[in-house]
Amino acid sequence: MKTTVTVLLLTIMVLKTNAQIKSESSKPLTIGTIEQLYSSVLGENRILNIYLPDDYNEKDTARYPVIYVLDGSIDEDFLHIVGIVQYNNFPWINRVPKSIVVGIANVDRKRDFTSPTSFEIDKKHAPSSGGSAKFMDFIEEELQPFINKKFKTTENKTIIGQSLAGLLATEVLFSKPYLFDKYIIVSPSLWWNDGSLLRLTPEILTEKYNHKTDIYIGVGKEGLTPGLDSHVMEVDANLLFDKIKQRKNKNISVYFDYLPNENHATVTHPAVFNAFRILYPLNGN
Repeated sequence: MKTTVTVLLLTIMVLKTNAQIKSESSKPLTIGTIEQLYSSVLGENRILNIYLPDDYNEKDTARYPVIYVLDGSIDEDFLHIVGIVQYNNFPWINRVPKSIVVGIANVDRKRDFTSPTSFEIDKKHAPSSGGSAKFMDFIEEELQPFINKKFKTTENKTIIGQSLAGLLATEVLFSKPYLFDKYIIVSPSLWWNDGSLLRLTPEILTEKYNHKTDIYIGVGKEGLTPGLDSHVMEVDANLLFDKIKQRKNKNISVYFDYLPNENHATVTHPAVFNAFRILYPLNGN
């Protein structure tokens, strides 16, 4: 009986010890922080998901480029784009500069990423549409200053957007091109307002434009758009590329990437991976 009690006590002690070891060795897996920024321009709080390079240290002098991700919620594009950035930061790859990634979590993307439209089919698709001008002001007047003040940033900034977010990235490029140095535009919804953006003559096409800007345009095999039947996603993306190719200055570099094995749902990840390969060529070539 004594032996049985001793064995039982030893068993309990082992189980408690193992449980304690497991408890002490388990800890949360953290890849970033969540910031909240109140926007006076938008009249609401905005959530920002932030990834910092592994060796980010407030006490050293290193500063980092910033990659802004539209559709940057945790359950949207933030996590997988951070993975692409981190992968390309591995020392045995070293393709993309170590960067801060800012995911802008959505509140109402159909409102924020679209300009006013005169077409009922657009209004039916996005009843709250028309807020892109305010959202661009938010980026310029509140978001970028907040990030630059809180984190150790350089002047180099990239924006990534797909679908309606690609539409917004294109609108930024055409109306406030100085906000970013690199534009990664994937499957942009240029059908919006019957392709009104494609009919503009933006500053980036003129001789006087002197801000070095790199533009990647990627699209899958995606077909007719949810807007007017006259628009096909890959055709509109190609028209955007052809338009920018006609620029009259040497400060714009533009690249077109057709991914025929991808559709609108799957194109973002491989396109962003390709974009980093194209925008950061090995040996600068």
